[in-house]
Amino acid sequence: MTIASCNIQLPSSSYYSSCWCISPSTFPKPKPKQLSFNRTTASLSDMDATTNPGLYPLQRCKTLHLVRHAQGIHNVAGEKDHAAYLSEELFDAHLTPLGWQQVDNLRKHVQETGLSKKIDLVIVSPLLRTMQTAVGAFGGEGYRDGIDIPPLMVENAGESHHPAISSLNCPPFVAVELCREHLGVHPCDRRKSINEYRPLFPAIDFSLIESNEDILWEANTREKNEEVAVRGMKFLNWLWTRKEREIAVVTHSGFLYHTLSAFGSDCHPAVKNDICKHFANCELRSVVIVDKSMMGSDPATTNYPGKIPSGLDLPSDVADEKHAEEGVAK
Repeated sequence: MTIASCNIQLPSSSYYSSCWCISPSTFPKPKPKQLSFNRTTASLSDMDATTNPGLYPLQRCKTLHLVRHAQGIHNVAGEKDHAAYLSEELFDAHLTPLGWQQVDNLRKHVQETGLSKKIDLVIVSPLLRTMQTAVGAFGGEGYRDGIDIPPLMVENAGESHHPAISSLNCPPFVAVELCREHLGVHPCDRRKSINEYRPLFPAIDFSLIESNEDILWEANTREKNEEVAVRGMKFLNWLWTRKEREIAVVTHSGFLYHTLSAFGSDCHPAVKNDICKHFANCELRSVVIVDKSMMGSDPATTNYPGKIPSGLDLPSDVADEKHAEEGVAK
């Protein structure tokens, strides 16, 4: 699987891809280069693979909009005193008021860029801070009582002091354990029971979570970085079982960092370095993942077979090869 980027925006300047796109608001627009064409004796094998663009069938690609949650109470406490991460007071940390401001700004960006109309599915880690971020950024407009549809989030869910968020005119939301933060030791990364979450987030689909209680988090064992990376690859492979082509994923800094660090070795070192940068709170990066191993089976929807009506269409180079082969055979 290959990962590449496109059209990334928000607080950080982290951009990355196999075939780069850089926001014009960040860098001056380059002047068009004059293309020259000269005959050469060089072969394709002489070319540096890191300088060449990648090309893949569109049906073998998915666009992911990766988001780290907004500022949580654990971010504030942990930056002041790292030992605070061990405090039970940070259990399943919720967003701060500043975090909700970050969510509102991300929502404006999603609306202004048209992403809200493109996204087919929102995948979210089943922790309070990620679900608050996800529904705030990608959910429907303000919820009104009397509408016969469950809200994505009820009023004041998770000490948010935030009004309810509607599930109207927005993509489906699915909670997935595979994209959780580092498991173990830190109470802020332990989740509540699913039975506690359902009344707070009625329109989020929790059906893929097997256990009501959090059986993955262990008080005395912290998940290793390598284990997070393996889990991240398992998550990306699972995404290929989904039919949706454009997916938002709202998750965590550690999960994103260790998952993305597996990519970029075939790129320029500067690009690899950009891939491995940590996400800022509420940062969004849009990337493309490529299925090189036929994990997916989606048919091409924009390809056209041509030759309708049918007619003679032998290309000249093929005709030359065919003529040469016939000459050898005689």
